[in-house]
Amino acid sequence: MSTSVVEQLSVAERTLRENLHRHDLDPMARQHLERAVSHVHEAQVATQEVGKARTVHRLVSDLEKVERLVEKVRQRQSSDVVIKSIRV
Repeated sequence: MSTSVVEQLSVAERTLRENLHRHDLDPMARQHLERAVSHVHEAQVATQEVGKARTVHRLVSDLEKVERLVEKVRQRQSSDVVIKSIRV
């Protein structure tokens, strides 16, 4: 694969990651940027390591599994919080 494609993918990933640090992003935009980073990273794998990249369907499936797991952990952490009253 052409070096310029590899370089362009690296620039795209770096730019997407930089934008994830913005504090003014709404949650939907952040989710799209995070998903885009994953797709660009997988494209890098596909261009540099022939046969090792996941299909788009598999990548999306894996990302959805991770998102569900993270949500379960968040829910568990919030349900484990015990608030004790303080007497004054």
